[in-house]
Amino acid sequence: MVNKGASDLHLTVPSPPVLRIDGELVTQDDLPPLDARDIETAFEQVATQEQRAVFASEWELDLAYTMPGLARFRVNALRQRGVTSLAFRFVPFYIPSIEEWGLPPILRELVLKPRGLILVTGPSGSGKSTTLAAMLRHLNENATKNVITVEDPIEFTIRNKRCLIRQRDLGDDTRSFSSAIIHALRHDADVIIIGEMRDLDTIGAAITAAETGHLVIGTLHTIDAPQSIDRIVDIFPHGQQQQIRLQLSQVIEAVVSQALLPRIDGGRIAAFEIMLANSVIRRLIRDEKLHEIHPNMEMGKLEGAQVLDQDLARLVSRNIVTLEDALLKSSNPARLQKLLQSQSDTVTLGGAVGSLAQA
Repeated sequence: MVNKGASDLHLTVPSPPVLRIDGELVTQDDLPPLDARDIETAFEQVATQEQRAVFASEWELDLAYTMPGLARFRVNALRQRGVTSLAFRFVPFYIPSIEEWGLPPILRELVLKPRGLILVTGPSGSGKSTTLAAMLRHLNENATKNVITVEDPIEFTIRNKRCLIRQRDLGDDTRSFSSAIIHALRHDADVIIIGEMRDLDTIGAAITAAETGHLVIGTLHTIDAPQSIDRIVDIFPHGQQQQIRLQLSQVIEAVVSQALLPRIDGGRIAAFEIMLANSVIRRLIRDEKLHEIHPNMEMGKLEGAQVLDQDLARLVSRNIVTLEDALLKSSNPARLQKLLQSQSDTVTLGGAVGSLAQA
């Protein structure tokens, strides 16, 4: 898996092992099909006796597995057709910086904010954990903060540099995300990082923590900024939603949404949407006018904001990704085509002006 640059490994009966390389599933046809005994043997090697007992009762399990000198792996086990299936996600020991990953420079400013709520969103497998790790590395190198993370499971392990960092594993170190957030406040945390904001209690505790002067960074499985705001509000009962809109409008600092695309020259690259909370964005959230958020983000490019289609258009115009792949990730293909046409017209006009100047 590591040698072939795969992000994931799937072990399922009765298939040979399957790798995900650059987003594509690649069956390892040179290896024999797996049977139930093969997978049980693998499971016994990566899971502790306690973890196997949990799986036996719940039939689902997340865990982290380390091969010293090689890498860490996030492992998910589940039952299918009466047998165990395993999926391994590759997690390198080395955490690249924001610059090395080519992430938006605005992330350096966001992670150093003194308080508020920052959401990192995107589909499963879009690189949210990597973005969070790069942001935490920057914080660790540039500020003195008490940081507590709550993860399921812990993926990147981070050593203290300037920050004091505690990483808590759901199941081994804490019973729930919401309980961990509450106790992080009592543990004098400056920054709380939440691996997944998946339920009402967790989201409510995160908003409360942000309101009380902490920086809270969490992930959601949403594709853009308006949908992220909608997801948070909609999880609350109808009678509480207006109050949550008000609270959210006051604490939200940014929504960073990302999507992974295959590069033309091989490998993958992330495209980003960035919503930065200003007075207009806060008012739109408070007044339930989320359909106006994207137009305002498009006009905030100088401050570092952008909609996903703007970044997709940049990648297409620079021949980094194909138009076809960009259209598949776009939530508004017509807007993407319009942006590309506008860039094309600008280039054509610039060339014409240059020709006239030479004449």
